[in-house]
Amino acid sequence: MAACLAYAEPSSQAQRGDWPMWGGSPDRNMVSGEKNIPAEWDLDSAKNIKWTAALGTTTYGSPVVADGRIYVGTNNNGNRRPEITGDKGVLMCFDEATGKFLWQATHDKLPTGQANDWPEQGIASGPAVQGDRLYYVSNRCEVVCADTQGFLDGENDGPLINEKYHAEQDADFVWIYDMIGELKVFPHNLATSAPIVVGDLVFVCTSNGVDESHVKLPSPQAPSFIAVNKNTGKLAWQSNLPGDKILHGQWSSPAYGVINGQAQIVFGGGDGWAYGLKAETGEMIWKFDLNPKESVWKVNGRGTKNSIISTPVIQDNHVFLAVGADPEYGDGPGHLYCIDATKTGDITKTGRVWHYGNDDFQRTISTAAIADGLLYLPTLSGFLHCVDAGTGKRLWVHDTFAAIWGSPAVIDGKVFTGTEDGEVVVLEHGRELRELAANDMGSSIYTTPVAANGVLYVTTRKLLVAVQQK
Repeated sequence: MAACLAYAEPSSQAQRGDWPMWGGSPDRNMVSGEKNIPAEWDLDSAKNIKWTAALGTTTYGSPVVADGRIYVGTNNNGNRRPEITGDKGVLMCFDEATGKFLWQATHDKLPTGQANDWPEQGIASGPAVQGDRLYYVSNRCEVVCADTQGFLDGENDGPLINEKYHAEQDADFVWIYDMIGELKVFPHNLATSAPIVVGDLVFVCTSNGVDESHVKLPSPQAPSFIAVNKNTGKLAWQSNLPGDKILHGQWSSPAYGVINGQAQIVFGGGDGWAYGLKAETGEMIWKFDLNPKESVWKVNGRGTKNSIISTPVIQDNHVFLAVGADPEYGDGPGHLYCIDATKTGDITKTGRVWHYGNDDFQRTISTAAIADGLLYLPTLSGFLHCVDAGTGKRLWVHDTFAAIWGSPAVIDGKVFTGTEDGEVVVLEHGRELRELAANDMGSSIYTTPVAANGVLYVTTRKLLVAVQQK
């Protein structure tokens, strides 16, 4: 397995064709090579609208596109399947060409309530698709492997012969790994990690965190990060970094890269440190503190120390990552770093290439997009920053006048960013600020626009929209 992982390079950062996982490729850089993607469209007049499809009432899942299908995590409140009632976590599957609904995976809520599975939030994990299998984390803190065909092919591909939901339009689960039952993980509010599949391993953050008091950590020995065999669903290895140092929750997703010939998994820990692990074994290679030494953690976000919700981006032996906090905590000081991931041990000082923050940058829960030496990253408060990826020097800042939960995407010479006010803001990709359009989607956007096979896909709270130049 080590050899398989050691030579598994991430795919192109500006890939064309499918978008088979959160971030498009394991390095998680939100950059697409698709062309002829329009900057403007209109839902009311159907200008440049290929099709739309109804989702639930809350959608945190960014679209994933693979082999003619689109997968989106949402909730069950849209009555897509009237016979399935009540609050559920749902992953929907649509036909890429027409938007036709094909099937859905349905997961009941955890009986422990909002402490572990916040009401009506659905499934926030973006699946990773590989061949005829898709892997994601359910609202029940499970790593799930499902058949991409669902039960539409008339076959049950897994040993779970007694699926609760097993009609033609239901998911066909191959295996499910229960992180609560097996590892005593205590997810704070919601399990969210978007998996990466490399070689025979599926990598996920467990979302282990504090209880409702926001002070007590019920399972300090539970792992924060695991690798599961993609074929069997058996645990391959686990890491309990950062142990009892978790500040709040752990909602980041991992990134993967080959750095100086070493296959590394990088994740944002719940203590505000980034960790680089050997992909084969989980052994720590390096760690980096993203909070200034003098920062202080206080419950409800009143301090200056932050956790990590953003996903790391790996490019040219460097890791780009920023700190943030639960959106309910509001604004606060933010920090964005470029880290030299070729070093080992505690590299907080030796691995720091540049830092961008303090008065210049606030908290973010978004993931960076890096193209042509430019890095784009918004703050939760709605300011999209463009900095030089080599030096960390600010080039420009654009105020969208609305909160930003999702991440920017660089597509066809343009930067697309969704806002909580329901707009997709489109800027020209470049060292000078130029706004091209602000497209009204009619509902809040908490996700990232993605492009695949000549089409742009945007999910609002309630709708999946396919945008294509006409």
